[in-house]
Amino acid sequence: MPIKIQSELPACEILARENIFVMTEQRASCQDIRPLKIAIVNLMPTKIATETQLLRLLGNTPLQVEISLVRMENHVSKNTAENHLEKFYIGSEQLFEKTFDGMIITGAPVEQIPFEQVDYWEDLCRIMDYAKKKVFCTLYICWGAQAGLYHLYGVQKHLLEKKLFGVFPHARTTNADPLLRGFDDIFPIPHSRHTGINIEDILAEKSLTILAQSPLSGPSIIKSSDNRSVFIMGHLEYDANTLADEYWRDKNKGLAIDIPQNYFPGDNPVQIPSSTWRSTAHLFYSNWLNYYVYQETPYNFCSW
Repeated sequence: MPIKIQSELPACEILARENIFVMTEQRASCQDIRPLKIAIVNLMPTKIATETQLLRLLGNTPLQVEISLVRMENHVSKNTAENHLEKFYIGSEQLFEKTFDGMIITGAPVEQIPFEQVDYWEDLCRIMDYAKKKVFCTLYICWGAQAGLYHLYGVQKHLLEKKLFGVFPHARTTNADPLLRGFDDIFPIPHSRHTGINIEDILAEKSLTILAQSPLSGPSIIKSSDNRSVFIMGHLEYDANTLADEYWRDKNKGLAIDIPQNYFPGDNPVQIPSSTWRSTAHLFYSNWLNYYVYQETPYNFCSW
């Protein structure tokens, strides 16, 4: 089944070329079906790229999904045109008037700033508090995951000695959780971050469970005991070239940046990288939608 998005959203044409079933609002209105309603709180500076990456994964399931893109009310985006945001996004005040089956809160390049000093922190906290009451399951990604763990559980982030940058193998720590159903015992996740969390802090919180971890990246997939919150420290949504784009961006600025690990063929940055995590990403988002969102949400969810 398709994702339901506005026909003029840039991702619509891209996904159609990739043979991903996209349904515009006009066609969806002719079908007698209640789609899953998913809000994406997009904090990434490259908003259009992130929209496409996430919609690609959400659109590759048997479920019909209706997307609402959300922006911070009081934050000025430097990398995305205002007319794009005005046309395709809703603000948090509009968000609070609705109810959603699922929500995704993305990462953001602000991890080296204390949470309380991020200019939209108060707005984001209101969204996370709203999600606890009005969203069946929220998926927090990278910095979004660190923000959620801090705000909801008091788990503090810490600065890494150097940027965690590359594609790292992860081991599942349980065979029973449906979120990892169909996963290999060892699977790759891309990471690009300067901060992390201590495993001891997660283990000390009895209402959190680690589902996957890596010796290099630490605990990487975590969930709450009520299945209402999922935290992933990496970026399964990344395209094959995303880490390369980050590397060359920083390199061309004269910044100190290591070659991303386990990524370029032969560790040669002039070689074209391939995605080794694409199947893992599709399985992860399909499982999240099916087991944590769809099967937990009543049909008439507005009365919940």
